[in-house]
Amino acid sequence: MGYLENFNQAQKSEVFEGWKVLQDEQQLEEILEASKQKPIVIFKHSTRCGTSERAKYTLMDNWDFAGHELDFYYLDLLKFRTISNRIATDYNITHQSPQVLLVKDGKVAFHTSHHRISITGLRENL
Repeated sequence: MGYLENFNQAQKSEVFEGWKVLQDEQQLEEILEASKQKPIVIFKHSTRCGTSERAKYTLMDNWDFAGHELDFYYLDLLKFRTISNRIATDYNITHQSPQVLLVKDGKVAFHTSHHRISITGLRENL
């Protein structure tokens, strides 16, 4: 299903169907533990950046993951910059925007940013 089919819904909520919103630092602890059972993806998005918006729509337009494959968290880093900073510190990764992190077994197994964000990249690293 392409993002245009869900554009109005996504535009209202900023979140694609099936994505969870990361808005509390406590969720980072939960993500770390949950990643030991199922891969977790965190998408750090700047709502004022055209490159970030393009990455978001690239993910939305090509989304083909089933719920059992992974959990996906969307982080509005302008609203929740402290969470973004903590992710950079906890995982020892330079903050970038947009940025995707794949967390497996309690550590970052893959991360990328900007125009390199793709479903293919996530799939290859699952």
